Amino acid sequence: MINKIYDSLASAVADVHDGATIMIGGFGNAGMPSALIDALIEQGARDLTIVNNNAGNGETGLAALLKAGRVRKIICSFPRQTDSQVFDGLYRAGKIELELVPQGNLAERIRAAGAGIGGFFTPTGFGTLLAEGKETRVIDGKSYVLESPIHADFALIKALKGDRWGNLVYRKTARNFGPIMATAAKCAIVQVDEVVELGELDPEAVVTPGIFVQRVVAVPAAAARA
Repeated sequence: MINKIYDSLASAVADVHDGATIMIGGFGNAGMPSALIDALIEQGARDLTIVNNNAGNGETGLAALLKAGRVRKIICSFPRQTDSQVFDGLYRAGKIELELVPQGNLAERIRAAGAGIGGFFTPTGFGTLLAEGKETRVIDGKSYVLESPIHADFALIKALKGDRWGNLVYRKTARNFGPIMATAAKCAIVQVDEVVELGELDPEAVVTPGIFVQRVVAVPAAAARA
């Protein structure tokens, strides 16, 4: 019997190893799997490479992981904002490496990994510092730069509901990077507000099929806010 439900956050992240590449869903705080991040901090894995749209807000969630000194490198599109003081301090002190990726390129590099695509040409970034050292090509008179897929060992994402097979539905824009990150990681670990019985999710509404999900753990919304 397929049952991907884990009984605790700690057990869901227990085998995350030092040096792992981890994709973390969320657009700022929207869709960020805060409970899984807290469990990862408690678990103690270090020297991590994190793939996220942002570089943390305030001092909770991803910012707390950075503050704990667990992250060696972050790959993101938007590292600076009014409350990204944790990342800013670490970067200025030379304690964290940054790979800056335009947001569309970031999404497509993740999607390409999940789709088994070896690389793609994009005009975004051509002629800038972001294209240094990369292959370029002129296609139909337009200049492009070759971008590579981003693969991950683990993905930590948040969904609204899931079943024991790992099928997921999301809450509106909180889905953001979740679906593509699930396909691009060897092990997708999902924090859901509610686990439902098989058949309760409308198949037409399932955004992430269970084939892309390895672990599901229920964290009711009230508990996640506590």
